[in-house]
Amino acid sequence: MEQKNNTGAIFKNDYKKTEQHPDYKGKAMIDNKAKDVAVWLNESQNGKKYFSIKFSEPYKEAEAPKQDMPQDLPNKLDDLPF
Repeated sequence: MEQKNNTGAIFKNDYKKTEQHPDYKGKAMIDNKAKDVAVWLNESQNGKKYFSIKFSEPYKEAEAPKQDMPQDLPNKLDDLPF
């Protein structure tokens, strides 16, 4: 589904385990940039309910750091006794 600019969608968070986890989660396209959306249902001191919303960069799983081969490794391999 293609997201139109300055629109989004949120869904009930079925994985909420603590109060820090959002009640709703989703995605939005803001100024042609993809964003994750987190929404909490709160209650003010006078009892009025309201939504608190947080926009963040889309989650990306961390990549394992690349380990470059040392420059002198081929020379070291030639020195192996077998």
